[in-house]
Amino acid sequence: MAASLLAAVGLVVTVDQPAQAVARPVATPNATPAAVFSGGTEAQQTAQLRQLARKLVAAGAPGVIVRVDDGRGRVVRITEQALWTTKDHRLGVGNEFRMGSNTKTMMATLVLQLVGEGRLALTDPVEKWLPGHVPNGQAITLRMLLNHTSGLFDYTEDTTLWPSILGKDRRTWTSEQSLAVGVQHDPLFAPGTKWSYSNTNYAAVGAILEKVTGRSPADLVRDRIARPLGLKHTYFATDSTWHGHHARGYEPDEAHMPPGVPAGARDYAGPHRAGHVDVSDNNPSWAGAAGAVISTAHDWARFYNALMSGKLLPAAQLAQMRTTVPTVPGQPDGPGYGLGIFTATTPCGTVWAHEGGIPGYLSLNATDPTGNRTASILVSTEAYSEYPNAFPAEIAKADQTLKAAAICAMFDKPAPTGAPAG
Repeated sequence: MAASLLAAVGLVVTVDQPAQAVARPVATPNATPAAVFSGGTEAQQTAQLRQLARKLVAAGAPGVIVRVDDGRGRVVRITEQALWTTKDHRLGVGNEFRMGSNTKTMMATLVLQLVGEGRLALTDPVEKWLPGHVPNGQAITLRMLLNHTSGLFDYTEDTTLWPSILGKDRRTWTSEQSLAVGVQHDPLFAPGTKWSYSNTNYAAVGAILEKVTGRSPADLVRDRIARPLGLKHTYFATDSTWHGHHARGYEPDEAHMPPGVPAGARDYAGPHRAGHVDVSDNNPSWAGAAGAVISTAHDWARFYNALMSGKLLPAAQLAQMRTTVPTVPGQPDGPGYGLGIFTATTPCGTVWAHEGGIPGYLSLNATDPTGNRTASILVSTEAYSEYPNAFPAEIAKADQTLKAAAICAMFDKPAPTGAPAG
């Protein structure tokens, strides 16, 4: 679930070269009248996105879901899947999908709701809520956890997690257990001095949410986000159970995994088909508050609309969420990370977004600053994103081209140069 390169939409994230963590507010421009899509008719736009989705499947993705809403009532819905996957299921735009690290946006929303209620403060040290659980916890604030400036080591990089990630160990992980794995390692830097994406931050957030409210993250997502917004297919997974029709997720099996992937990370548990392993029913509890939420493209669009329009957070807390730190060394005005969400200025407009990766599932959910325009690109495998140097460049290029075209379609603008016409 490490942050990957979102170069196609300008959200470039490097996790090994953190930048100085200087907070800066990002202005939210006033909404402007939507321009007429200059890339052709609606049918041509849909055809272009479908062609790009097919190209990604041809390059090796088992399945692709695309949903784009231009904020004017026009919604593009596309599914493409490899022929061999149709024996397992028919992929649908409304299928439930593991959203991976998009979960962090919901966790940050829950924290900020409690801040607005006076039950938490972003300046609270971790030690206040989790005494003795985090070394140097007095120097790490809640804000540092939310914007990845704590310096904590990423627990998902510890080989202790591999059996669970691979689906061989089906134990149920708690936030405190995941946090304990992460803090066994030395910190990467002094708190608040740099930026580095770490899932351990959100394991700590999950534990704090439980401590403050006496309730689980699953209950909080259900009662504070999903039910109020009518998100019928959005929930925090605590085991392998799905609530509705869902996309099947696949990873290359050990015999078909590229040689550049570490040997211990190859052997997924699950049914085998066409050189892949179906990992859909593996237990994702190890991801927890860092990545266990399940949702759909439609539900996520409604969530973004409610979030960015102020329906979920008071204005002061939404402004805090959109106060960012730079993620790229030497680029203080480049891509930024707020509280549980990325932002960047793309060739077609400013986006707020997050990407998620968990075995079998890769997702990018994006919105404009108002929440009216949204785009989701959901791919039913994670491997080529998790190990980009091991897979042919063709699949990464196809992935980036589709994402860039979907983001531009969201803004009623033509796809970047190089994307095929419909």
